[in-house]
Amino acid sequence: MAPQYIEREGRTPEEALELALKELGVTRDQVIVKVLSEGSKGILGLGAKPAKVRVTLKGDPYSTPEIVLKRLINLMGVECELESETIEGVIHINISSPDAGLIIGRRGETLQAIQFLLNNIVNRRALVKKRIILDAGGFREKRKRVLEDMAHRLAEKVKMTGREIVLEPMPAHERRIIHLALQDDEEVRTYSRGEGDNRCVVITTREGYEREHGI
Repeated sequence: MAPQYIEREGRTPEEALELALKELGVTRDQVIVKVLSEGSKGILGLGAKPAKVRVTLKGDPYSTPEIVLKRLINLMGVECELESETIEGVIHINISSPDAGLIIGRRGETLQAIQFLLNNIVNRRALVKKRIILDAGGFREKRKRVLEDMAHRLAEKVKMTGREIVLEPMPAHERRIIHLALQDDEEVRTYSRGEGDNRCVVITTREGYEREHGI
């Protein structure tokens, strides 16, 4: 990620500033500018010296999720707009982009990876840790509905056959959606099985759950 400041040269201080802003991925009001050299044209092109500026980010760049996220996505070669709000201490950032599919990735894997990286960067030196949740193109709500529908459909199959169903491995937040979707169903039980990336949800009958857990 970007350092606290960078120094860049150009034919004029304005040109050097524009180069620095583009590299940092920020706007003029987010930085402090110090002109180190106004530059000179020299005589007949001889002895010309470039202008040089030092551009310093205001505050701590790692404590501003929007700035860090914008840079991460721009490094992917994708343009985006961000909208953020804080709900019960959690920062929710919605990403709008014509290339939302690239940001989301297969089943949200890219979006989840960006969210993981963003949380680590922002919280690495923060005195108060922030939880950040990302969404793009309404993906999370759509995915939640898909998982809930799947959970109810598979629960009915478990009831009819009396056999457990083991779902494919899922990240923790998706497993939680399955558990919550079926928590009020008295005829089935859910639990997680496996370790690490192979951890998955098992949907089984109440009797099967009790046998499995020695209840």
